[in-house]
Amino acid sequence: MLRIHPFLALRPKPELAAKVAAVPYDVVNTEEARELAKGNPLSFLHVSRAEIDLPAGTDPYGPAVYAKARESFLGLQRDGVLQREQTPSLYVYAQEATLGGRAVRQVGIVGCCHIDDYVSEVIKKHEKTRKDKEDDRTRHTQALNANPGPVFLMYSRTERLTALVQAATDTAPLYDITSIDGVRHTIWRMPNPEQVVAAFAQVPGAYVADGHHRSASAARAGAELRAKNLHHSGEEEYNWFLCVLFPADMLTILPYHRVVKDLHGLSTAAFLDAVRKVGSVSETTKPEPAAPGSFGMFLDGKWYSVTLPESSIDRRDPVGSLDYVLLSERVLTPILGIGDIRTDKRIDFVGGIRGPAELEKRVRSGECAVAFAMHATTIEQLMQVADAGEIMPPKSTWFEPKLRSGLLVHTLD
Repeated sequence: MLRIHPFLALRPKPELAAKVAAVPYDVVNTEEARELAKGNPLSFLHVSRAEIDLPAGTDPYGPAVYAKARESFLGLQRDGVLQREQTPSLYVYAQEATLGGRAVRQVGIVGCCHIDDYVSEVIKKHEKTRKDKEDDRTRHTQALNANPGPVFLMYSRTERLTALVQAATDTAPLYDITSIDGVRHTIWRMPNPEQVVAAFAQVPGAYVADGHHRSASAARAGAELRAKNLHHSGEEEYNWFLCVLFPADMLTILPYHRVVKDLHGLSTAAFLDAVRKVGSVSETTKPEPAAPGSFGMFLDGKWYSVTLPESSIDRRDPVGSLDYVLLSERVLTPILGIGDIRTDKRIDFVGGIRGPAELEKRVRSGECAVAFAMHATTIEQLMQVADAGEIMPPKSTWFEPKLRSGLLVHTLD
């Protein structure tokens, strides 16, 4: 069963929380992070993306970056911006946003999960990690001796946990802030953490929704500290990593679109002819695909709808029936010559929050030759893949709204 652990959080003074809170490190590039943190020395991006405070061109994986991250992290503590809680606690974290004209509210529990539960698949994954990114976050975690950003987990709702969350949200919040993207973030302390621990002990497991690299690196960092400790007892904080656990039925998955830099030597006409052999192709004014088994395609200033024959899709196969797999197997690899999408530099990915306009921009600018607007993976598909012990293609899910880093930090000592 799932273990959850109250922890002695580092957290900002309430009046400074809005300045400290930052988007996850992996949703912005260096220049975007530098711009977001501009004029705000308290932004947690100075910790999570420390290269923004080093000269342009600095290797983001170089030792100077991890040293700078540690310096900034310790500085926030020294200056009293981040303060240590006096009692091990669990928290409730609510997010409210408008996505695609629809109001969304998701409410999760913040605590620490056990690294052994991650290794043993009590916490299930649906994506592989990239070694370079996992190495980076492992070194970052070790430099800080902390989990700076939470892993986004989901679980099947229980009445008991729902009631405990409700009881917490009836109290005064620790933080109630609205970020520049219009998302409201509210955090409460849970009054009865021992009851939450007992309730989660009845939950058979959880799923990584967002944060595969963060969870993998936390497990690696913890395991390395364990191996170095000759007096390891199992009670150490490095056995745990920071998570926010949400009921699965509350969550929203947006699509993760694809853009490709060239047509692999084909003319526009030849490429369209090749795609027509895969499925039906028609011009459209609606970029978003209407249903699974179809995708939008922006090419030469026009949007097309591409629909695969349903008879060619085995819906019993949880992985093979995913639109991301179908696109790769029928278009990206055989027609466009894309190899491993984890490493092929000719393909890039655009999170669904940016929408079709970003796809058009990337193609019209000449940066890319073709873009594919995808249908979102469902929560049910994610869970089916993870339950089967299978792996989705990378960049198959984009969860919104994004958790903020810096509001609650777990240290490993």
